[in-house]
Amino acid sequence: MPAAAWVTLIIAALIIGLTAVALLRVIMHLNYVRKRLAAIHAGAESIAQRTDTVPSVLTSVNANLKPVRDFCEGV
Repeated sequence: MPAAAWVTLIIAALIIGLTAVALLRVIMHLNYVRKRLAAIHAGAESIAQRTDTVPSVLTSVNANLKPVRDFCEGV
């Protein structure tokens, strides 16, 4: 093989290698971002559950207080 072919192959290998390293770094950064977004999403869901409106809880509270209401009506 002529020297120009070897130089071309070496330069192509360097370009491909550097591109592969850059893509691996992008993949690592994207995984980092994905993990952080998952943590943020879980935190937001937790906050949403803790600050839920009263009507969703009110039915169970009323059901638990029914015996008390019935007793008060009997008095």
